[in-house]
Amino acid sequence: MASGSTFLRLWLTDRARDTMLSFLPKEDLPSFRLACHDFSVRAAPLLFHETDITFRASTFTKPARMAALDRIAHHIQALTFSMAHTPDTFLPPLLDPVTGEEVTFTYEPYTQTTRDSAARLSNPTYGSWEMTDMLVKQYSPLFHAAANVPSFIRAFASFRNLRHLRISCPGQDAIQRYRRSVVDYALISVRIAVERSNLVLLDTLSLLSIHPGALLYLSPLMGFGALPNSVKRWKRITKLTIVMNSMPYTPRPPSDHLKLLNSYLHVFASSLTDFVFRWQGVKGLSPLSLDKEVCLQEKSPEMACPRRCHLALRPLRFEQLRKMEVENIVVDASQVSSFITAHRHTIREFNFEDTHLRNGNWDQALTPLTRISGSEKWKEKAEEVMDVPLLLSPVGVEEKRANELLVDYFNCKPRAFRPSIGAWQKAGAKGRELFCGTPEHMKKFLRSSVFSWR
Repeated sequence: MASGSTFLRLWLTDRARDTMLSFLPKEDLPSFRLACHDFSVRAAPLLFHETDITFRASTFTKPARMAALDRIAHHIQALTFSMAHTPDTFLPPLLDPVTGEEVTFTYEPYTQTTRDSAARLSNPTYGSWEMTDMLVKQYSPLFHAAANVPSFIRAFASFRNLRHLRISCPGQDAIQRYRRSVVDYALISVRIAVERSNLVLLDTLSLLSIHPGALLYLSPLMGFGALPNSVKRWKRITKLTIVMNSMPYTPRPPSDHLKLLNSYLHVFASSLTDFVFRWQGVKGLSPLSLDKEVCLQEKSPEMACPRRCHLALRPLRFEQLRKMEVENIVVDASQVSSFITAHRHTIREFNFEDTHLRNGNWDQALTPLTRISGSEKWKEKAEEVMDVPLLLSPVGVEEKRANELLVDYFNCKPRAFRPSIGAWQKAGAKGRELFCGTPEHMKKFLRSSVFSWR
């Protein structure tokens, strides 16, 4: 056991102390901070480096929580803002209390951050006193907390060292896809708060498990409460990840969400260096070549808003893109080839995970690599990537029966084949736990089995 003076010298050595704290499990850090004041100060940056906020009605309005957030906010460098779609986030139609008729609510964010209660109460929050009274009586406190833009601005202003913002809003029912919910109002407030806070270090944005309509509220081009300099703030983002709930792919799919996606990506066209996109669910169209899709060039009777202007989509051209990855998409070989050619001067790595070619093959899709390199030597690094299952045979089972099980397995699960071309093109499926999910699950499975396994 080291003496107190020896430990003190070790603790006061920055490199030794930081190394020791890095090996301390994060779940033990809260207890570690209770030991003494110096332990609390030294461990705080590590504990609060990545922070998750699950939004509730009192998240940014309760004084005690805001005071605690002010004390730790300068340590936060990666923030995850989560708000799932639940029955509490559903907004019913707004009804007139006298006639019972549905009332149209035109939302305009109230962004004044004055602390003077008299001045704040002198102006209606939702346009008029009649509308404000109806919303207060008919909508839950969660809605009013999500639409409280000043509270979001005050909270985000304290994240002065924030570098990575993650936004997650999973669980939207497909039936509610074209209805606005409390989650959408919260996204508007988050966007306005980011635009009006001095987050000079923020350069990474991850939109995880978002619904297609979320981009309408996150876009600084046509979003609610957007300012002329709103786009300038988002152009500082250099790394963007989007995981979006997909719509069923048909020859003539609804195109509104695809147009929103194209418009949103244009905001980052001049600044992105790393871009990752994945459809969650069924395969969807490639976000990099939406301007070449027939369903977006012709007037479609299945559009959610058929009276919208039918202007041709602008092609995407990322000026500084170095790394790109798309997953779970449907694309043509010609579209892949055009993308590589357009970005040949900047891109260094591109990955096509779980990608299906509608037309053409991968040799045609990667033809620009031959022109760029001047030869076909890049094909020498080609490799086949496929899922190989791990099969364990139980002791005491006849060989004939084991072979029957093996044949049944391969008949019901076709092999996945996708080509991979060195660092330029990786189209292999990510490693999936084919047989048992996870190592812990496999241990439980083998221990509970009636057979002995080898």
